[in-house]
Amino acid sequence: MTGIKSVLTDAVAAQDVPFVVAMTANSQGVIFSGAAGDAASGRAAAEDTAFRIFSMTKAIGALAAMILVDRGRLRMDIPVADILPAWNDLQVLDGFDGDTPILRAPKTTATLRHLATHTSGLEYEFWNPDVPKFLKATGLATVLSGRKASLMYPLTFDPGTRWGYGIGIDWLGQVVEAVDGRSIDQFCREEIFEPLGMGNTAFEPDGMEARMSDVSIRGEDGKFAPFKIAPPPKPEFYGMGHALYSTAPDYLRFLRMVLNGGELDGNRVLSADAIQQMLADQMRGLEFRPMISVAPPLTADVDLFPGEKATHSFAFLRNEVAVPGKRSAGSLGWAGVCNTHYWIDPAKDVAAVIMTQSLPFVEPPMLKTYDAFERAVYAAL
Repeated sequence: MTGIKSVLTDAVAAQDVPFVVAMTANSQGVIFSGAAGDAASGRAAAEDTAFRIFSMTKAIGALAAMILVDRGRLRMDIPVADILPAWNDLQVLDGFDGDTPILRAPKTTATLRHLATHTSGLEYEFWNPDVPKFLKATGLATVLSGRKASLMYPLTFDPGTRWGYGIGIDWLGQVVEAVDGRSIDQFCREEIFEPLGMGNTAFEPDGMEARMSDVSIRGEDGKFAPFKIAPPPKPEFYGMGHALYSTAPDYLRFLRMVLNGGELDGNRVLSADAIQQMLADQMRGLEFRPMISVAPPLTADVDLFPGEKATHSFAFLRNEVAVPGKRSAGSLGWAGVCNTHYWIDPAKDVAAVIMTQSLPFVEPPMLKTYDAFERAVYAAL
């Protein structure tokens, strides 16, 4: 495993990442753990380093919904508005007349499956230039504000017609609350974190402050500088698109549950059938399409498998073609905006996390590090 460790130390030495924590595991347990650099001033990165995992929260939100599907309390194809009538207030943004949004009723019905697969019509302001223009014109707060009213983004396309990365999982979390009756944070604690032994995963960083990592942003001079970004504390609602804090070992326990077909250490959170549904392509013939950045200081364009077919399961992005020297076809993964990344390869029984706290998301130096790490993992198997 020395090859993997050298990838981490070399990446920090080259300033490709400010620091890094990486771990790999199979269904039976951890097979590699390593770290390099300082996670905060004077504090070395380590297994217990705490991260703002942002969009790595999404798979947890999808699992919460899948638990209710598994129990017969939800269906993937139930219309969102049947559970959350406020959905019917959302309209499709068809451009602008000057600065005035042009809105129309959607032509199709959004379902739970659309929310989970980013085909509901909701897109973040980072990926569609019409959305920040709409937010500015209407005074609607970003979903990262934590305000309940911020869920009312416009649709940018009719549900079920294409991929568009956005706040669908935030709505999915609201569906779970409405059907189950518990708040989403209580549901996740009782149904996911406690059964899986994820004691360092939480919606507030209380008690993690001394282990919290610093976030850096790469400036025009190519060097990293401090940057303040975090989920909103004590929000009006916890957005399952972004709200969690976690550690590498904790998130790896979630990934190992997937490798183990829905259970870990004797604690089952999903039936074997439900886990297969959660991992299967659920896009109904649609495919992932490259995400073109509207906010280059925060994120580069996202196309993790250029030229190859990728889809989305109920919880994860899926590559449908094997990557030579890397993951198998049907592997799953995603990431958080501050460059926390993971993948799960059921065919080869391996999962991994590689985590830092830097912007822009998926900038070339980070992707170079990720590529080298993944290749080293497979070379060591």
